[in-house]
Amino acid sequence: MAGKTIVILGGGVGGLVAANALRRQLGPEHRITLVEKNAHHAFPPSFVWVMLGDRTADQVTRPFSRLVRRGVQVVTAEAVHLDLARRRIETTGPELTYDYLVVALGAALDPDAIPGLAQAGDTFYHLAGAARLAEAIRAFAGGTIAVVAARTPFKCPSAPHEVALLLDHHFRRKGIRDRVDLRLFTPEPSPMPTAGPAMGNLLKQMDESHGITVHLRHRLASVDGAERELVFEGGERARFDLLLSVPPHRSPHLVQEAGLTGEAGWIPVQPRTLKTRVEGVWAIGDVTAISLPGRHQPDTPLSLPKAGTFAHRQAEVVADQIAAAIEGRGSFRTFDGKGYCWIEMEHGRAAFASGGFFVEPAPIVELRPPSRALYWGKVLFEKYWLASGRPRNLWETLLVLGGRRLGIEVNA
Repeated sequence: MAGKTIVILGGGVGGLVAANALRRQLGPEHRITLVEKNAHHAFPPSFVWVMLGDRTADQVTRPFSRLVRRGVQVVTAEAVHLDLARRRIETTGPELTYDYLVVALGAALDPDAIPGLAQAGDTFYHLAGAARLAEAIRAFAGGTIAVVAARTPFKCPSAPHEVALLLDHHFRRKGIRDRVDLRLFTPEPSPMPTAGPAMGNLLKQMDESHGITVHLRHRLASVDGAERELVFEGGERARFDLLLSVPPHRSPHLVQEAGLTGEAGWIPVQPRTLKTRVEGVWAIGDVTAISLPGRHQPDTPLSLPKAGTFAHRQAEVVADQIAAAIEGRGSFRTFDGKGYCWIEMEHGRAAFASGGFFVEPAPIVELRPPSRALYWGKVLFEKYWLASGRPRNLWETLLVLGGRRLGIEVNA
């Protein structure tokens, strides 16, 4: 059998898992190439710890060369043009050809889409922003902190709530919580609307029980940096002294120009297989749009949330499909729509949300109450993911066994 070339664009959670899973399943005659513009992988769930000064940037990053399996070629370059008809990729480095392509480029942050946003505050959604916020939070002595989700959809829908809860604990430890007014603004009709009204109410109650004011249906229009005011659609304004933002998200220009995106601006894929409308091309993770069954809300289209847990599972599914196509076997894995996330809060405790998003007639998501055991599950997952330069079998075993003891399913 002639060797095949599989190219994965993007070295986030999905891209890394896809590359390693393909290398594990396919023989050495097949080439696996991972294209990523950065030389180091940064683990996004740890950015909140960097923001609070509990981690340094070095502690949550690893060189890609230490995270991929032997036999995966890493091309440190940015993909700039896709020729889908000729199966060619132009990069800032070499030009590449492929037999199979996996697009795992994620969602790009676009703060400039909101006038004044980039100049007035920072975001915990990338590592440099989290590090800058660490300095601002360390120096903060009192006033109003606004945690603002500017647009939907955005990655990790629970993240703004987790950040607000951790800020509450941080300032309680410093003894100045009574001097800090914590406010969370989101355009959503309820927190994490895809998870349903019961989950949304629980999360809102959790925020409010910690003195966090939640403002729903607040879609950010602009930011007045001189006056330190948020301006929302409809004209309402809100003051802030420190702004932590979730900027608008968009798909990378590369996939838009290639014609892969749909009306919503994301890549539409088949929900179970992650195939795009182009033969031999799959897309996984935050760059995709997957419609969900069930509750229909006119102002909030029901689609699969953007989160690393889904990218992880989708990557394994796509790797198995490509391997099956190469090996000529008819059976392969499909994506089940299951996912989970931790929501950390005070005193080393975390809640755990998990559920099935393809369930009919509507997604079912449950929230396990906060505990220290669940917090350590989150820490263990970070250690597993960043266990570079050594076999992962030990970390995978510990993670799965620890999850079973807690009664949760963790995809390792």
